[in-house]
Formats: sequence, structure tokens, C-alpha cells
Amino acid sequence: RENFIHLCNPHLEKMKEDILYHFALGTGTHDFPALFGDVKFVCVGGSPSRMKAFIAYIAEELGLGSPGCDYPNICADTDRYSMYKVGPVLSVSHGMGIPSISIMLHELIKLLYHAKCSNITIIRIGTSGGIGLEPGSVVITRQSVDATFKPQLELVVLGKTVIRSTNLDEQLAKELMQCSKEIGQFNTVIGNTMCTLDFYEGQGRLDGAICLYDEEEKLQYLKKAYDSGVRNIEMESSVFAAICNLSGVKAAVVCVTLLNRLEGDQISSSHDVLVEYQERPQKLVGHFIKKRLGK
Repeated sequence: RENFIHLCNPHLEKMKEDILYHFALGTGTHDFPALFGDVKFVCVGGSPSRMKAFIAYIAEELGLGSPGCDYPNICADTDRYSMYKVGPVLSVSHGMGIPSISIMLHELIKLLYHAKCSNITIIRIGTSGGIGLEPGSVVITRQSVDATFKPQLELVVLGKTVIRSTNLDEQLAKELMQCSKEIGQFNTVIGNTMCTLDFYEGQGRLDGAICLYDEEEKLQYLKKAYDSGVRNIEMESSVFAAICNLSGVKAAVVCVTLLNRLEGDQISSSHDVLVEYQERPQKLVGHFIKKRLGK
């Protein structure tokens, strides 16, 4: 059965041309089905360099590229986002925070729709702060929750508050968990992910330029988050889940934890250790894609 992208916008059908401004792509200047019609897997992450590294990694894993091969940035005419493609895999950067990933996702979903893609799986791979987990643990998100631990995204649209669901595909999460067991190289859990609007106060850190609470209050909050099922904190998962849900796309969030927030606020691991940690979501998702493709 073919599952196509669902667009929740009747106005797009009336447009002669759709310009994806932040990608520097448009239906009047680019042949979307020819460029992207074979895409089945989309991986998104904050850093442009990390998403370029991921496409090189997946190309080698799938036997579609040679070591040292360069992959051109499809969005080279803009400095907002970067995009790379090899075979059925698209790798896209989304920047940091809900506003940045939201803009990217609106245009990504339209790109996949115009390309007539079907049976798409979108996975966010990234980094996060862990709660009650050893650094280097990987969290597969069950549902994204806000800073009050509710599984929802709250938006203001035309001056009115809109609430959207932030659940993620349960079967996909289980499939990714099984892949991690097969790899057997690092600790992986399924848990809730708290999505915040800020890196410092919003996540209860004590080391920002502004902090009007004490360490005891911080720890009480993080322990309350842990008791509610939260295992990590980041800044993109809620809008990611909400947009994918409305578009009928199966989606997952796979983030490695760089520290245990119950033990501190600053990331103190060495550069080499952090690089190895950041490769863990790539390895997990790479194994998943290979398995799905029967390789």
C-alpha cells in the first residue's frame, strides 16, 4: 500500500509555483519528482556538518559511495539549511530550536509532496541532555512532552492557542530498539523526551547568564521530570512530532545523551568522546535503513 504525504493546506493547490525559499528550491525551477521521487528515508539533525557526515556514512553502509567521495549540498544557494542525498536517503540540517526546525519541516514536507514520494520515514538524529542516564546513552522517543510534562505542542495561530499531539510512531520506536539490540554497542532506552524553548533557564541549568532559582529547586524539577517518564531534554522534538503527525508521516527521534543533568549542567567530556557519542544515533539509524532495504 502506498502512503503519500498529506498536506493540510488547500491553498497550495491554487498556486502556480511553490517556492521553498529557505531551501532555494522551487517547483518552477526544479523537477522535484526527478530529484527526490525515490526518497524513502529522511534523516534530519541540527548541524550541517553532522548531516554531511551522515550522508557519507550511509552511502558507504549502503555501498553507494566510495571513501572520500564528496556529496554536493542541494541547498548550496542558501545558508539557512543544508541538504544531501544518496540513493533513497535524504539528509537535512534543521538548525537549533523549534522555530528553526519548524520552518525546515514545512518546506521539507512540501518537497516530499511535490516529489510524489510515498512510504516515507523521517528520523531526527541528534544530541540531548540525559536525566538519570549515563552519558552516551541513546534515547528513542516515545512521545515528546513540554516543560510541564504534557505530550503536546502549544502554538498561537491567528491570535488563538492551538494544541497539537506530539506522539511518535510506537512500532517504529520498537523497530529501532530492536536494531540497537542487534548492534549491541551502547545503552539504548525508549522514553519520553522533554522539548524546551531554551537551553538554559528552560532546561533548569544553573550556568546561564540569568538564573533566579537554586540547585535544590533545579534537582526537584528534574527528578519530577524523570518520575513522569522523561529521559532526555532537547529543543526540537515537539514540533517535529506534531508536523509529521499532521502530514501522515511515520517519524522517530533518536538522540544521544551528552551528560546526566542530575549530576551537572556543563558538557565536560573530551572532543573525541563527544564525537563518538554523536556517531551512535547515526549507527543505529544506519543499521535500521540497511535492515529495511534488506542489505
